[in-house]
Amino acid sequence: MNKSIIFRIICCLIVFGLCLYFYIEKQNELTEMKIKIPKLAKEISDLKEEIRKAKYEIKQFESPNRLMELVKSQEFSHLKHPFVNQVLSIKEGIALKEDMKKDILIP
Repeated sequence: MNKSIIFRIICCLIVFGLCLYFYIEKQNELTEMKIKIPKLAKEISDLKEEIRKAKYEIKQFESPNRLMELVKSQEFSHLKHPFVNQVLSIKEGIALKEDMKKDILIP
């Protein structure tokens, strides 16, 4: 009888030890994730800041004032506005339809 009680106690201790081990392992995983979350949040905010700066630079580059300055510069002085007869007009949606090629207005 003593051997069976000792065996049951040992089995219970082993099961308890395994449960405790897996619980601690899950807690370690949670702690690792809690440590990673602020780093990822900072990285996301840095990326958002970079995107905001890039959008600002694009707006500055495409601004009418900047474009007017480029027109006045020497390297773009050869560019002129096209004449009306040099501009091609295409009806909206024609590019997707092959059978409507005759509707394209070419002067």
